[in-house]
Amino acid sequence: MFGFIKKSLSKTAEAIKTIVPTKKTTFNKDEIEDILLEADVEYELVENIISEMDTNKITRDMLRSKLLFTLDKTSYTEPNFIKPFVELIVGVNGAGKTTTISKLAARYKNEGKKVILGAGDTFRAAAIEQLTLWSKKLNIPIVSSKQGHDSSAVAYDTIDSALSKGFDNVIIDTAGRLHTQTNLTNELKKIHRICNKAHSGAPHRTILILDGTQGNSAIAQAKAFDEMIGIDGIIITKLDGTAKGGSVFSIANSLKIPILYIGTGEQPENLVPFDKYEFVDSLLDIIFEQ
Repeated sequence: MFGFIKKSLSKTAEAIKTIVPTKKTTFNKDEIEDILLEADVEYELVENIISEMDTNKITRDMLRSKLLFTLDKTSYTEPNFIKPFVELIVGVNGAGKTTTISKLAARYKNEGKKVILGAGDTFRAAAIEQLTLWSKKLNIPIVSSKQGHDSSAVAYDTIDSALSKGFDNVIIDTAGRLHTQTNLTNELKKIHRICNKAHSGAPHRTILILDGTQGNSAIAQAKAFDEMIGIDGIIITKLDGTAKGGSVFSIANSLKIPILYIGTGEQPENLVPFDKYEFVDSLLDIIFEQ
């Protein structure tokens, strides 16, 4: 797993090396500020971190404690539930929702769980087709309908099928964009209501998929979804393809929502649980001399 975390920061490492080509045991405040900003940690957070340092010789351990503190809200506690465990996946188009759903499904299947998918993004035919292809590839059942059909009905039918057939996990896709934000908000709220009608307490977890290449600009997007329906956890995708790895600190600090997984590639195994210690240590390995 540690190798996957390091891989997710490879582009960030390249960016940092333009600021500090040579690793050192200590850095001054200006250097640390430049490093963190280059990694796309938002300015206000960088200034807070720097201001709390009472010396101009910043060591690895000093910076480590500050970075870990910003990630304190990233731990997640699973809610109590009666099977099946229902997850609603939300996010804008292009963030990697469908691919991430397939990775989650593969992960659960490898754990020996029975999984079923719901193709709830009925706004785009391509989304239904892509998720159906993944279901066939993974040999996991899927409930779907045609483009334009009621996404809430798909959610209800998926949960109903899971209940009757003894499935452990239900993963439901949703539309990333409708004609207006009001339409999107209304649809997502309706799906929430219908999920609870189909299975009391569902959805048990609503996960937001964020595109890591967007960096700090993803924060406003996340806040909008959280206001719409409430977000229980975040998965950050495409982090291996961006130099904005430091935005993870900004996202965690601003949103106070747990980061559950990081996507580090296209394959099903390229979805790793987010571990704040591994993430921080991987970043510090780039900066400091061992």
